[in-house]
Amino acid sequence: MTDSAGRLPGRPGERSAAKRPGRGADLLTGVLLVVAEAAAGALLVLWLVVRGMTRSHEAADGKLSAPPPAAPGTDWTPIVAIAAFALLIACVAVALLLTGWHWSGGIQAVVAVALGVALLASAVQGSGRDAEEPAPVRNAPPCLSGGDSDECAHSGG
Repeated sequence: MTDSAGRLPGRPGERSAAKRPGRGADLLTGVLLVVAEAAAGALLVLWLVVRGMTRSHEAADGKLSAPPPAAPGTDWTPIVAIAAFALLIACVAVALLLTGWHWSGGIQAVVAVALGVALLASAVQGSGRDAEEPAPVRNAPPCLSGGDSDECAHSGG
């Protein structure tokens, strides 16, 4: 015989229904998770902005630790960081859905999909944009006529 003290009464469906959170707690948890993710996302964006500003100042001052690439392209660090953040949110959504928190998991899934769509749109837009070409440098000969003619006005001398 089996020990009946370890079994919960009722059918398996009734037992899982008893373990599920209430709808109000589920919704509140989902909203709190979105607020926490918004705060974490704001910190991530702040870090990316500071990183970009630091890199631009280092490049202007010539203090880069590594030589700049020959053909600068798209900086993929922000895209990778946001993709990792979206993947983390998607994992939380799956975990919540599997444990019976359907509203919270659904809200997290919507947030993860929205981040993924925004990320793909940003990546497509960023990869389609070519690096800006520098303005052409005009190496005009020095002004030979003494400075009063149109030649001197256009040559910069």
